[in-house]
Amino acid sequence: MNLPDGLLDGNWLLPAWFLWAVLAVLAVWRAPWRRLADSARLNAFLGMIVALILLWHLKAGIKPGLSLHLLGATVFTLCFGWELAFVGLCLVLLGVTLNGAAGWQAFAVNGLLMAGVGVGISQSAHRLVDRLLPSHLFVYIFCKGFFTSALAVFGVGVASCALLALSGTYSGAYLSEDYLPYFLLLGFSEAWLSGMLSTLFAVYRPSLLADFDDASFLRGK
Repeated sequence: MNLPDGLLDGNWLLPAWFLWAVLAVLAVWRAPWRRLADSARLNAFLGMIVALILLWHLKAGIKPGLSLHLLGATVFTLCFGWELAFVGLCLVLLGVTLNGAAGWQAFAVNGLLMAGVGVGISQSAHRLVDRLLPSHLFVYIFCKGFFTSALAVFGVGVASCALLALSGTYSGAYLSEDYLPYFLLLGFSEAWLSGMLSTLFAVYRPSLLADFDDASFLRGK
């Protein structure tokens, strides 16, 4: 995550910029901007961006491009939906890049990996939970908050390793042995934090969760 410049050549960067631009335009066009008209939600949106900028700077790494940090994609998706979550995470990446923790040329690749893959997995998992499991507070917190966040982080790790291996930056054997396993540990940390936040929001500020309904989850209707 947070790939620097120089790791990937134009054969990877140019298609990434095109795909990121398409997703960005789609997200901006479909985003429910009216949700941010409420001052509480707007403050939560901006506060989450600032908090994640700080968290993304708290990272560990072994080689260029092989860094680890918390993601926050699942909580962002729970609170604002995938469109605003994608926009918000791209703004987080913009802040991180401005501070020199990621490369400008690799901005689109980083955006696709962390915002695209992270939010995409979170949104898909949330829809699957809604379709297959009953509406229950425990299901919401454990499946949508805890389990999905771990799945999203590991999915970003798999996508990052696949990209670095296919581009020839690092060997697949090295990535699978010395980088990818750490995403399992990172996923547990992400799941614990996301589960805690989703619990706090569901109990004390359910209005901040985009798809949380009191009647369905708390009263059993």
